[in-house]
Amino acid sequence: MKRLFIGLSVILLAVMFFSSCSKEAVKTEPQKEEPKKIEKVEEVAPKVEKPQLTEEELFQQSSLDELNKKGYLQTINFDFDKYDIREDMKPKLEKNAQWLSKFPTVLVSIGGHCDEKGTEEYNLALGEKRANVVKSYLISLGVKADRLAAVSYGKSMPLVKNSSDEESSFLNRRAEFTITKK
Repeated sequence: MKRLFIGLSVILLAVMFFSSCSKEAVKTEPQKEEPKKIEKVEEVAPKVEKPQLTEEELFQQSSLDELNKKGYLQTINFDFDKYDIREDMKPKLEKNAQWLSKFPTVLVSIGGHCDEKGTEEYNLALGEKRANVVKSYLISLGVKADRLAAVSYGKSMPLVKNSSDEESSFLNRRAEFTITKK
């Protein structure tokens, strides 16, 4: 029995030995970590706002055409066959005088215009009266006379051609300002 026990022990040991050797070691590779997703972060450049230009800087950078197109000086209108300044037009002239006082080097031409009614000679004379009364009013508000020129265009430059209604005619009866020098 002793032999049987020894024989079985040897067989058991051999089986265990061979079973442990025959197995290949299972290599476990370290698990690869999936690369972290990197979101593209667009750098937002801070918005650099252009500095707001002062009215003086805008004035200096603008050409005469640009200044005239911006409408710093407002047109006024007249009643039919009249050259006296309407009460509702005086605030416009006061704003014009204020703007001119801010920019004392500006020279302005005041164009007197008429509607298409009447003769050319009559409208030239009426346009001149309109331009001169506006010039006088601006002078009374403190604008120096040597900065203002009065010119009559009569009916030669209507805003609305062939004006048959009062509204169109009213638009043509005007004193218009043109900046001629900065």
